Amino acid sequence: MNEKKSVLKNPSFQAIIASLLCIVLGLLIGYVVLLIINPSGAGESIKTILLNFFTRSSQAAQIKALGNTLAKTAPLLMCALSICFCYKVGLFNIGAAGQYEAGACAGLYCALVFGMPWYLCLIFSACAGALIGAISGFLKAYRNVNEVISGIMLNWIMLYMTNTLLSKGKAKDPSSPYTVRLSSGNPDALLPRGIMGKLFANNNTATIAITLSIVFAIVIWIVLSKTKFGYELRATGFNKEAARYAGMKEKKNIIITLAIGGALAGIGASFLFLTGYQEWSTTQTSVPGMGFNGIAATFLGGLHPIGTIFASFFIQNITDGGALIDKSVYPSQISDLISSIIIYLCGFVFFFKFAFNNYLNKKQPETSKVTGNVIEEHSETTAKVADAAEETITKAADAVDNTIAEVADAAEETIVEATDVAKEMGGEK
Repeated sequence: MNEKKSVLKNPSFQAIIASLLCIVLGLLIGYVVLLIINPSGAGESIKTILLNFFTRSSQAAQIKALGNTLAKTAPLLMCALSICFCYKVGLFNIGAAGQYEAGACAGLYCALVFGMPWYLCLIFSACAGALIGAISGFLKAYRNVNEVISGIMLNWIMLYMTNTLLSKGKAKDPSSPYTVRLSSGNPDALLPRGIMGKLFANNNTATIAITLSIVFAIVIWIVLSKTKFGYELRATGFNKEAARYAGMKEKKNIIITLAIGGALAGIGASFLFLTGYQEWSTTQTSVPGMGFNGIAATFLGGLHPIGTIFASFFIQNITDGGALIDKSVYPSQISDLISSIIIYLCGFVFFFKFAFNNYLNKKQPETSKVTGNVIEEHSETTAKVADAAEETITKAADAVDNTIAEVADAAEETIVEATDVAKEMGGEK
């Protein structure tokens, strides 16, 4: 019973249950919306959204489609890690979208204008994202500007700055509103495929980004949970005043946190655009959804770097699946609706945990009553054993006293007889 109760009250177990509940409710509400639009194809559509690549006709096509989903999961995971890392330190990095844009701008500009190889483009993407994150961190630390406000403003600033920089010179394709394809502009800037291409039916977009994003998730978990640096960052997030009193540099920690979050989001942009999967549209007027989808993946993953891996894949999977439904009947944005509902429900995760703990606590009195009866019975048994032991000890003590008395009498009698014999022998002499 105790083992079962300890599992049910485990925070990780409760986070998994709450996330699964959010997914089920989100899918159920999405299914209801599909029923309202057209009942006849609702079941098949929700099935398509969930199965995604499994709906392909052949196994090779399924594997290749899986590679496409994973290729887009990698940048989503990096954006989710950016938000997760900052949230663990008490900061809501809604500016991940702007940092993502900065990373895309730096990576593509270095690749197409300066002709740099992929690893240098990756480094500059990280630096650009870190710079934008550090700006929000500086405003938060030294001017107490909420990171949400500065992050939203920087999202739009970086959108139009990226459009401006990439719409000129070698970066822009003169025949379209997109940037030049890396395969023709600078093949050396494409991320290497390694064994990923072979694993996913020679899919050119399946690169080392998939593996690297998972490695980043594990590293972030280790840094936050197992290192002194991570402890200081989390302590700063819990209470800045207490952190300062303990000798920690809370202002520096805030800036470093948002800079690291920005670097992760910037790398995420390179993980998408340096694969050649798509090009940047220099005429877009809306902030890319990758940063905001990262919020869904973060909360759905239970605010844990490892959980974020699976949540990111799920979000991208239903997003790709939504593009496969019959668009003449249903809008492809139904997957976005499901994602947004899941985000909304994730806000009630703490309520779910609270209700679940209350349920367990209601069971506690019954368990306590049973335990009390067992303890009472045990106490009565112990008392009986103690009385019996005391009686045995008393009898043993009396027996010992009697034995000692008899031995003493016998010894006294022996001594008297020995004395008399000694006197007789002395008289004869």
